[in-house]
Order: sequence, then structure tokens, then C-alpha cells
Amino acid sequence: MLFDKILIANRGEIALRVMRTCRKMGITTVAIYSDADQNAFFTQYADEAICIGGHQPAESYLLQDKIIAAAQQVGAQAIHPGYGFLSENAQFARRCRTEGIAFIGPNPEAIEAMGSKIGAKKIMRERGVPTIPGYDGADQNFDTLRTEALRVGFPILLKASAGGGGKGMRIVRQELELSKAIQAAQRESEAAFGDGTLLIEKYFDSARHIEFQIFGDQHGNALHCFERECSIQRRYQKIIEESPSPILSPALRQAMGEAAVSAARAIGYDNAGTVEFIVVPDGNFYFLEVNTRLQVEHPVTEMVTGLDLVQLQIEVAQGKALPFAQADLEQRGHAIEVRLYAEDAATIYARYGHYTLLGYGQCPTRYALRYRRTNRF
Repeated sequence: MLFDKILIANRGEIALRVMRTCRKMGITTVAIYSDADQNAFFTQYADEAICIGGHQPAESYLLQDKIIAAAQQVGAQAIHPGYGFLSENAQFARRCRTEGIAFIGPNPEAIEAMGSKIGAKKIMRERGVPTIPGYDGADQNFDTLRTEALRVGFPILLKASAGGGGKGMRIVRQELELSKAIQAAQRESEAAFGDGTLLIEKYFDSARHIEFQIFGDQHGNALHCFERECSIQRRYQKIIEESPSPILSPALRQAMGEAAVSAARAIGYDNAGTVEFIVVPDGNFYFLEVNTRLQVEHPVTEMVTGLDLVQLQIEVAQGKALPFAQADLEQRGHAIEVRLYAEDAATIYARYGHYTLLGYGQCPTRYALRYRRTNRF
């Protein structure tokens, strides 16, 4: 089924990104926006815009009923969830299916399969994908977790099974730290995800974080679009992404790519996704998780492959087969993405609230910065 109108269930940068590709494809775009975003640029760029009310995401961008109703109101055949919000919500993907609206993302069964880190590791082990040594059992009693931590050997990493973004995650380097770390990780996981289940993994101080962009279609085809390295992080948040990775040999890249495709095939994956691995000092690599959505850093892959990943997402959701095979893809050049973070907004505002950071210059190899005095941050 071809789409002539797509509703974007997101805001800001990713909404604009999807709209640009839709415009290129001749597809009408519909923005939804909260009361707080009524003057945002993405609402003006869209062909149509619908206010769904509220100021907070819980009152707007996370309300499935409002989004589905908006899509039905304008006659949109598909919804693109962007990243964040409902992009990895299996219930929403299934709701779209029930309402006869295409969800531009993977099928809900694949999302559910990867929603639990413990469940994901079990699936990958069964398919022969290397997983990090550790414990992912159902018994969450402290004595069991302690025994398993000692068996794995310190340092270890406690991780929330249902989580991501560093929430519910603690590095433990000795037994004396274990009790407080488990309690803190469980509390944080329960508060953030409604599930305090933890898994234990061996922690490698000097591991590299490598993720592979995967793509599948509804005809059983699956492939990867090479890697992005995101080893430079702060507080478990990525700061620098680059492709190709400077540490991967052709042989290791091929082995990891094949493992990523095996992961995709294991869950019947049928859209854009990312398989995350770590590479440890001895050269071995281990599966971390699958992000069942388009990621913020997808332009890095687009720069070195020449692909439009959003266009591929739309075409696959329309039922088309992937237009190329693995052998047709190659990396050309080098791409780097850098993110800027404001970790303490209150302090920044108190100290620099009367300044605005501006960028100027068109040269891609240089980015000049200057400050302009203003009356607001």
C-alpha cells in the first residue's frame, strides 16, 4: 500500500527530518503539537498541523488515543513515531495495526522481544550471537545476586532489564559496594520503568562501544548498513559517534555485521534498528541490546553509505522489499556526530542566562562560535 499522507508522532528535529524525506517523496505530512509547541518551526513546515493539547509529553505526545484520533481525522495512512516517545512502544505499534494505520517501524512482536534485556540476551544466545558473561535469571533475591556477582567476578555492571539511557545502571568494583548498589539500581529501575528486575554483566573498563545499523523488510530480507562507534560517552550518554570505527579490521567488521543480521533474523525484524555490541581488549565482541527504532545518530550512517534511512523506513512499511543486497553496500568517507549537553540547566541559567550561544560559518570542517548578549537564555 502506497502512502500519500503520513502523520509524524513526534516534535522538533526528528519531525523535521521525517518531513524533509516525505516532501522529497511527494507525501503529505501532518504534524501534531502540544500547546507548548504551537509556534515551533516543525508545525509550520508540515503540510497540515493538529493541536492535541497539553504542555507535558504525558498530556500530548505520549497519549495514543489522541494521536490515533488525529491520524483518522486527517486520513493519514501511516504514522512515523520518530525516536523517543512511542517509537519503541509495542502497544502503540499494535494499536496502529488494529486501527488499519501503518506503523513506520518494526512489528510489535519484534519490539516486545527486545523490550527486555534479559529476554533479548536469551534469544541471542540461542542464535549463537556472543553475549556478555553474567547472570540474567528470574531469581532476584539479594543472596542470589550476590552469589552470581562473585561468580562473574568484579568489576560487574548492574543493569535494569527493562531500561535504557543509563537508568538503573551501576558499576560495582568490590563486594563491599554490592548491597547499596543493588538497592539503588532496583529503586531507580522501578521508578523509571516500573520494573526493578536487574541483570549482572561482567564490566570491561576499556571496552569499545560499537553499534550496527540493521534493516529488514516484510519479505524476510535483512542486512546491515555498517557500524557507528560511540565509545566516548558521559554518564552512559553518547557524545561522539563516528563511522567507520577506527578499531575494526575488515574481518572483525564482517563478523560483527553477520552477528547483527543474525540478531535481526532471530526476531523477524522488518524496519530500521540498531544492534549494539562491545568490543573488549582481547578482540572478542559481545551483544548488548537492540534499539528497535531509528536513532538520533542515523545521519552518520547516511553520510558514509549515501542512503536515506527514513525513505527506506517508509518504503519497507509500504510493503516494498529492500532495493539492494548486502554486497551492494559500501562505506565511503568518514562521518562524525558530536552532541552538546547541558547537564545542570539551573546553574547554567544562573551564571550565563543573559548570553546566547550562536553558530556561524558554512565550512563543514570548521565551526566558529560567538556569544551575543540577550535578555533571555
